[in-house]
Amino acid sequence: MLRKALATYLSYLAEKRGLAAGSIRTYKNSLTPWIAFLEEEYRKTAPGPKVNAILLRRFLAQRRARSTSVRTLAGFISALAGFQRYLAQGKKYEKFLCRLSKLRYKENIPDFLSQKETEELFSFLEKDSYRSWRDYVMVSLFYLTGIRRAEMASLKLSDIDPDRHTLMVIGKGNKERMVPYGEALAGDLAHYLELRELFIAGRRDHRGYLFLNYHGEPLGTRSIDRIVKKYCAGLGKRVTPHMLRHSFATHMLENGADILAIMELLGHSSLATTQKYTHITTEQLKAVYNKAHPRA
Repeated sequence: MLRKALATYLSYLAEKRGLAAGSIRTYKNSLTPWIAFLEEEYRKTAPGPKVNAILLRRFLAQRRARSTSVRTLAGFISALAGFQRYLAQGKKYEKFLCRLSKLRYKENIPDFLSQKETEELFSFLEKDSYRSWRDYVMVSLFYLTGIRRAEMASLKLSDIDPDRHTLMVIGKGNKERMVPYGEALAGDLAHYLELRELFIAGRRDHRGYLFLNYHGEPLGTRSIDRIVKKYCAGLGKRVTPHMLRHSFATHMLENGADILAIMELLGHSSLATTQKYTHITTEQLKAVYNKAHPRA
């Protein structure tokens, strides 16, 4: 019964709420273990007519015993709250509803590159073919715009305004936002587009997407991950698209950008999400203080 309800809920999130495919997968992966747990509990012991907090605590304890992080469990509680609100619309699911409490967890400070490391990064990226130019422009856009990996994968030629040096990005919840990429990249992007036109000659599978694989088809998010990792390997650390996004926000903040402007550029719906970058700069200030002050 609950499995069918979950499938209907996921369709509702996609069709009515406009959530992206990645978000739908996250909800599914988060809620499926809970449903499997309930089915097993009902099969073994047939607990009372209603799910209660004891069952929820037992489930959370099992997940923690398997080294599931508190952050992941907090995400599960959030997903379950939305699912329960959906189930509450019909009486036949009442017995599956229980009271939820928020889980507190310490959020890790995101990894990011220093400004010196980003300067080094762009000094050794090779640019001698279509693919090398593609990868260079892609890494540059991640750092210069702060867009997400899925947003990069969905970029099309029609999203670029070369006169205004801006991109139109479709973010989470299918929300559109305009992101500037600045004059620094304008010339490189124009050259890449010329190479792209030569590369796609005779190919019809590109569908107008900005970044293509060696078959001339749109790049997927996993391919983008691999490309970024490969091209940033010279730094001696594993670099991800999200790390470049964090670096964009951190360096903007370090150089005096308004946090509300950063929030809009990143496509955050809540200022609290953006404020984690203030913790990064606070930690840096503390490190400088502890190193430099004679009585620190």
